[in-house]
This record gives sequence, structure tokens and C-alpha cells, in this order.
Amino acid sequence: MRKVIVPVGYMGSGSSAVTDFLSEFENVNNDYGEFEYVFLHCPDGVFDLEDKLLIGNNAIRSDEAIHNFLRVMKQLYDKKYWWVGNYKMKVGEEFYRRTERYVQELTDFTFQNYWYYQENTNIRMFFQLIIRKVVYLLSFKKIRLKKPLLYEKMILSYPSKDKFYRITNNYITDVLNMIGNANEDLLLDQLLLPYNLFRMKNYFNDNIKVIVVERDPRDVFLLNKYQWQKKLDGVPFSLDVKEFCKQYRLMREMEKEANNKNIYRINFEDLVYKYEDTAKGIIDFLEYKDRNHLIKKERFNPDVSIKNTQIFMDPKYKEEREYIEDNLKEYLYSFPNIER
Repeated sequence: MRKVIVPVGYMGSGSSAVTDFLSEFENVNNDYGEFEYVFLHCPDGVFDLEDKLLIGNNAIRSDEAIHNFLRVMKQLYDKKYWWVGNYKMKVGEEFYRRTERYVQELTDFTFQNYWYYQENTNIRMFFQLIIRKVVYLLSFKKIRLKKPLLYEKMILSYPSKDKFYRITNNYITDVLNMIGNANEDLLLDQLLLPYNLFRMKNYFNDNIKVIVVERDPRDVFLLNKYQWQKKLDGVPFSLDVKEFCKQYRLMREMEKEANNKNIYRINFEDLVYKYEDTAKGIIDFLEYKDRNHLIKKERFNPDVSIKNTQIFMDPKYKEEREYIEDNLKEYLYSFPNIER
């Protein structure tokens, strides 16, 4: 059984370094590099569908949940120039048809009716309502045109947990099987996020391997503010150091504990400063052999990446560095005494 390997991080923490590192191994499929597969955790993705159907469901809530899920999956499938999209090419032409079949398997009832969610007026519906009103008045209140709606068919689903996870697991398995060669391990950047790793036991078996990458928040803040943002390639952290510290702490504290033997945690800096030991740890975790590492240091070179560490040592960042050191102590990395 091929492995599904998922590097994940905390926005700018360096999970792509693991993606690059593992791309150097034999029989690891990574056709689209650092492309992030978000269909599970994106807004109105699979995990939102889970929460709405199993936690927040009611007489008609599933209608909204399913329609929005289909809408977002269609966007991921169709939109070539949305950087997380174009699943038609990057996953497979069958992706959306399989998604529709997944919804059919979850569906308990469909019928022509409406509720207030479908009456939420957009521009098209606004003009239809005007025409409807004019026709009604001109006909002396005898003709009432059809009420404009966001969509007409209601879809209702009331699955048990067992049913939802069984059907969804089959769907996820089929989607992943569309990607790459079945004889190669699958490397999928950000298929999961640290904040939803507690869900793993409901969706995956032992073939999934998640590598969580942390990084010193001093470098994350400074790189984002002074380098990545200027290249229009930043991450959505506040550029005010006080707000950043508050945001970073709240982000990390909201993560639920996930004790799972298929989760391996490293620091980005360890892959740079302790390359051999950290590489061995990853290789052992994945049950690989060093001989499978065919193009060592060609895609991830610690001698290059070291230049993006300890940025905070520059005296001009002293004030911001010290504020982060005072407020995010437990997230700092203990650097060895090595000059960059």
C-alpha cells in the first residue's frame, strides 16, 4: 500500500522544505511541487461538511452545507488560475463527477421547495423580483410568476457518524487514487493542517504520514514583514509585532492535541543545522532507506537555507526581536552557536 505523506506547517514555518527534501527520494510522487491540496480543510470543504452534518445539522441545514460544498468543489475543479484550484488537471478529470456521486451517497431526500437561505437576493434575483411584481400588478393580481431562488432543488442529509465516515473515506480514497502513479508514494503538501490533525483517525489508516514543521517565530515575523511581503508572497500575519505575537499565540493555542503514531514533528531549523540527524529521523519515520535518497541536497540544500535563519540577529531588528522573545518564549528555537 502506498503511503500518503503530508508536510504541514503554521504559515511560513517551512513545510515546503520537507516537500523539497522528500522530492529527492526514489518512488515519491510530487508532480506539482508545493501545490497545496485544500479540498479537505478549505471553507465549505469536507471538514466543514462533517461539522455541519454531524454537529450543526437540523431539519434543513444540510441543504446549505451540501450546496456550498458542491459550489466550492466545482470552483476547485474549474478555476485554472486560482492557485489552489485546477483540480481537473492536478487531480483528474473524474474529480467533480466523483464529488457529485459522493453527495448522492450522502443524500436522504431531494425535492422542489425552498427556505430562507435560497431567498437571499442577488442582483439577478432582484431584477426578477421587480419583473414578478410588475407582472403581478399589471395582471390585476392574477398572474404570479415563479419566485426567484438561488437554486431550486433542496438536498437533505441526516447521516450517522458511521455512515458519514464510511462514505467520506471511500470518496477521499478515490480522489487520492486519481493523483499520481499507484506504485509511488504520494507527497501532498498541506492536505491537512495542524489544527485538524485530531480528525485523522476518522479518515485515514496507517498509510498516511504527517510531518509537522515548526519554525522560530522571530524569523517568521521578520521574513514575512521585510522580505515576503515585498515580493507579494507573504503570509497573513499582522506586520505589527505586538499584534503578531497575540495572533501567533492564539493560533497555536487553538490547536487540539492529536496523539497519533503517524504524526512526526520537527523544527525547520533542525533540518538546516542538524541535517543528518533530522534526515535520518524522517527516513526512519517513513520506513525508507538511505539508499532511496537518490538526489541528496539537490532540492533542499541546508547550506542555502541557512541564509534564511537567524534573521533576527541583525541589530536593526533588535526591538522587534526582543518583544517576540519576551512574549513567545516557548516557541523560540535554541540555535547552536553557529554563524550564518
